[in-house]
Amino acid sequence: MNTMTPLSEIMTIDLITVSADTKISEIKTIFDTNRIHHIPVVKYRQLLGIISKTDLLHYIKGVVGQRKDNVELNKDLLENYCAEDIMTTGIAKLASTERIAVAIEVFKENLFHAIPIVDGNLLTGIVTTYDIIAFAAKCQCAASTITDHADTK
Repeated sequence: MNTMTPLSEIMTIDLITVSADTKISEIKTIFDTNRIHHIPVVKYRQLLGIISKTDLLHYIKGVVGQRKDNVELNKDLLENYCAEDIMTTGIAKLASTERIAVAIEVFKENLFHAIPIVDGNLLTGIVTTYDIIAFAAKCQCAASTITDHADTK
């Protein structure tokens, strides 16, 4: 794997985002119906924060889970709280021109699995640990194919 490859080569650009006033119930639906683990919170494509699936689960277990006696209250908590109430702010972000090696270092030093990609103050993508693993696997497969073809000659 070439860790000097720019993040623009591996980042996800087709993002699902929410605004700061998106209800928790809608965020839960997004996580339940999509194979994603992070949702950037934006205002006019400017990054405000990020919500991980873990953030949502901690909210549901911590706040809603304590109120098992009242189903209506649980529903109200999901409807009356918004993304800004559970999002993480002050997050690490990188430019699309940064190299994979930089993202790997950020992941190694921190306990998160997604880095928003911001160019000129606008969210342009996201890189996850999965993206890096998938890229490494693709490179490994390509290298194996080249080696296999060389061995048959």
